[in-house]
Amino acid sequence: MIVLDLLCDHGHHFEGWFASGEAFRSQSQRHLVHCPQCQTSEVSQLPSAPHVKRGASDVALPVKAVTADAAPGMTQLHQALATMARKAENVGERFPEEARRIHYDEAPARTIRGVATVDETRDLLEEGIFVLPAPVPPENEMH
Repeated sequence: MIVLDLLCDHGHHFEGWFASGEAFRSQSQRHLVHCPQCQTSEVSQLPSAPHVKRGASDVALPVKAVTADAAPGMTQLHQALATMARKAENVGERFPEEARRIHYDEAPARTIRGVATVDETRDLLEEGIFVLPAPVPPENEMH
């Protein structure tokens, strides 16, 4: 797993997690990589030393509570993720199957969300299919 620094054609900087550099290039060519702020698929890789995820020591621990005062950027990130989730097509438990269909050009490219087990998520990532595991609370529970 590598983390790449990316830039959209509107000047938004963000990170993307991919199985390899080739996985990024392949997904980018098929317009499957989108800017989390403006949703454009015109994305390029910035020159950087990519972060390679090597083991459990690299795993980020979940944050139980973050306030806007403690991390103002985190609030923006949460809002961007919530907006992206609301705009994505909910495919429910068909998520792993539909993600593969999109990845292998068997279905139209689009943003989807749904449910996958840890093992299903790991399998998708190992296939080079970018997924972002994130809990999305119901709309009425969002702050």
